[in-house]
Amino acid sequence: MNVRVFVDTNVLVYARDASEPEKQPRAMQWIEQLWRQRAGRLSTQVIQEYYVTVTQKLQPGLDRAAARSDVRALAAWEPVVPDIWLVEDAWQLQDRYGFSFWDALIVAAAVRSRCAYLLSEDFEDGLAVDGVVTVVNPFLHSLESVLSSAS
Repeated sequence: MNVRVFVDTNVLVYARDASEPEKQPRAMQWIEQLWRQRAGRLSTQVIQEYYVTVTQKLQPGLDRAAARSDVRALAAWEPVVPDIWLVEDAWQLQDRYGFSFWDALIVAAAVRSRCAYLLSEDFEDGLAVDGVVTVVNPFLHSLESVLSSAS
């Protein structure tokens, strides 16, 4: 599979959030498929947000050792490390689309990762950003349906 999918924090968190019985299995299914197909991408921002959320905000949350193990495993997804050029790109997206700065940074990282899709429920489903990255809400679509529509 050559199609890359950038995964936003909320999807990773839902995969660990037992208090979301409808969203957890869908998020887990997406994550498992992306692992199998080696298609997942993310950024250090996503990793940081994930760690803080699952260790401090989820009830019950993960213990630090489990969360750190997840973070170490996610390093295989080639995290984008922010630099001043990514910040510049995020500012342009913020101005053009009206995203918050933090959301614009996520989108800029997805573009830098050469991802066709941004998996998130925090953006408008189907939004095509600069004709490069399309937002996919993982709770409305399956990976198979997304990939079949891309063919």
